[in-house]
Amino acid sequence: MNPTRRRLAALALILAGFLSFPALAQNETTALAKPADVPATAASGPRVALDTSLGRIVIELYPAKAPHTVENFLAYVREGHYNGTIFHRVIADLLIQGGAFTSDLQQKPERAPIANEANNGLSNLRGTIAAARRSSEKDSAGAQFFINTVDNRQFDHSADSPAYASGYCVFGRVIDGLEIVDKIRIVPTAAKAPFDGDVPVTPVVIERAQILSE
Repeated sequence: MNPTRRRLAALALILAGFLSFPALAQNETTALAKPADVPATAASGPRVALDTSLGRIVIELYPAKAPHTVENFLAYVREGHYNGTIFHRVIADLLIQGGAFTSDLQQKPERAPIANEANNGLSNLRGTIAAARRSSEKDSAGAQFFINTVDNRQFDHSADSPAYASGYCVFGRVIDGLEIVDKIRIVPTAAKAPFDGDVPVTPVVIERAQILSE
């Protein structure tokens, strides 16, 4: 396997929770650009607010580009699944990931995984939200999601196989509260079982997820 493919495979495992990313200096606040505009083909849809312990994040979803992924996310919001979960993986210059674990790192039950819709023309740019996967398998997305803190084009779809090249499905973007994302991205992190690292020392809790409009 060439170096590029090895890196993509390693990133796939990071998002699936099998590896930790090298530690990043938590006292550095990298100057970040505003999120890039989503292509005009991504018609706006429902909006969801994540009220976190550090402030509110509002996300606009794109059902025309990722219908199954958006409906899956909304279903978890409607049933209150995200209430009381945390951002369990925070890597400052990569992403913040959440949607599955409680403050004591107990994993909530999830429904069956959904098909990967990453081949939809949307890119993992700063401020976009994408579906994380439960494993390295292509079609294994469940409740977990991540918000890109920088442009992560390496997470985009490039081929249908192998699985790590299939990409991570972007299904919306942050339209309000990007400064809250930036607060979260620089919190101190450490290793906490079952993770080898990148877990916020003080839990960043999603106190409530609610649909603002549909």
